[in-house]
Amino acid sequence: MEAMKYKADVLRELRRLRRLAEAAASQLNDDEFFAAPDVDSNSVAVIVKHMAGNMHSRWRDFLTSDGEKPDRNRDAEFEISLDDTRSSLTGRWNEGWSTVFEAIGSLGANDFDATVYIRGEPHTVLQAINRQLTHYSYHVGQIIFAAKQIRGAEWRILSVPKGKSEEFNIAPQKYIDERDV
Repeated sequence: MEAMKYKADVLRELRRLRRLAEAAASQLNDDEFFAAPDVDSNSVAVIVKHMAGNMHSRWRDFLTSDGEKPDRNRDAEFEISLDDTRSSLTGRWNEGWSTVFEAIGSLGANDFDATVYIRGEPHTVLQAINRQLTHYSYHVGQIIFAAKQIRGAEWRILSVPKGKSEEFNIAPQKYIDERDV
């Protein structure tokens, strides 16, 4: 696949993932945003905090430094502190996504075969992007699942509702807006 076509596609998919996570989180009030489904699960707030920390580490100086930055405290990403408000976590989330989009957006066709490192392990740029796309998909799925469990019957579906596939296929509509974030 041509590198620049891949770049456009992966940016579109990452934007779609972001919109899905934000659409799910927007259905939660602040208490629900910080509520964990059970003691062994993470709240949406914790997942947002972890993803933001990961994005900041992986994509800052993407081509020139290891993706696991020495200033990252991954374990702290799974703990909510008194300073962690919904607003502050949302700000970090937005900054993280900006870092992702800027790093990938700045790549030229020849960059995709370059080698980058994550925790000392070599990856081509293409492999590193795919690794992060998979990681973010996993966590966005967790955000959606947690929000759906919390909202129960009040959950607003983010895709084609059960039993509505045939109706949707007759008159398909975009259920996730394709505009850039």
